[in-house]
Amino acid sequence: MNWALLPLNILWLIIGGLFLTAIIKSIKIIPNKSAKVIERLGKYHTTLGAGIHMLIPFIDKVRYTHNLKEQAIDVPTQPCFTNDNVRIEVDGVLYFKVVEPKRASYGITDYRYGTIQLAQTTMRSVIGKLELDKTFEERENINGAILKNIDEATDPWGVRITRYEIQNIRVPDDILNAMEVQMRSERDKRAIVARSLGEMESRINSSSGERDEAINRSEGEKEKRINEAEGRAAEIRSLAKATATSIARIAEAIEQDGGEDALVLRISEGYIEELSKLAQKDTRLILPMDLTNINSVLETVNAMVQRNKRLGSEDMSGKR
Repeated sequence: MNWALLPLNILWLIIGGLFLTAIIKSIKIIPNKSAKVIERLGKYHTTLGAGIHMLIPFIDKVRYTHNLKEQAIDVPTQPCFTNDNVRIEVDGVLYFKVVEPKRASYGITDYRYGTIQLAQTTMRSVIGKLELDKTFEERENINGAILKNIDEATDPWGVRITRYEIQNIRVPDDILNAMEVQMRSERDKRAIVARSLGEMESRINSSSGERDEAINRSEGEKEKRINEAEGRAAEIRSLAKATATSIARIAEAIEQDGGEDALVLRISEGYIEELSKLAQKDTRLILPMDLTNINSVLETVNAMVQRNKRLGSEDMSGKR
């Protein structure tokens, strides 16, 4: 055995082992949603995506590794002043993902730190434009404004901001107590307004009901009076018709033989009947002497009949 060649063989064995190790290390298996930035001789060469890749040993080097999934980072509590000079503390959560690994590697030293700082400064700027009450009412608008400003600023870094959510808005205790008092007074005022509106609606409904009732009552009275008037008119017409018929029949009876005597007799009977009724009453009456003389009354009635008959004859002659 040549002992002189032993150190040389060991040296070649070591060199071969190192070369084999370098070849094995140059094989890169990159998982899904990941990327590696490769530099060749200290200069950017390429960006490797998911899969298996072979690098040139001792020449190519993995400089940066990026996670391409959506990531969430906490934005620390940041003191802010509202437009009405109230100091509040706000924190939030920022969601982002790397879309261009090359820019994320060479565009900024630490894009995570830069994104957090940018979120804090943007949050101070947006909060400073609003009054305290609006900061609680317009969270969605605040989130949208911060998201838009940060996304535009991080575009050169190869980072896309997907969401921003305000977590907590802390107000000093004295301001919080004052807000509670104000909210309580607002609730009481709304309750008073609602109660007054309810009472007003009740009065309106009541008055409307009374008005409708009065209208219906007046309409009923009107219909009643109309019906009564129509009834009275019909009664008067019937009575007038009956009277006219009676008078016509009396006139016809007078024209017949013995009609005058019958009329005088009928009037005399009625006269005597009425006088007998007056005599039966307890009331004292003073009558003219002529009314108690039956002969005088009969002569008067007979004269009236003769006169009417003569007038009727003259009318008939004139018509002829």
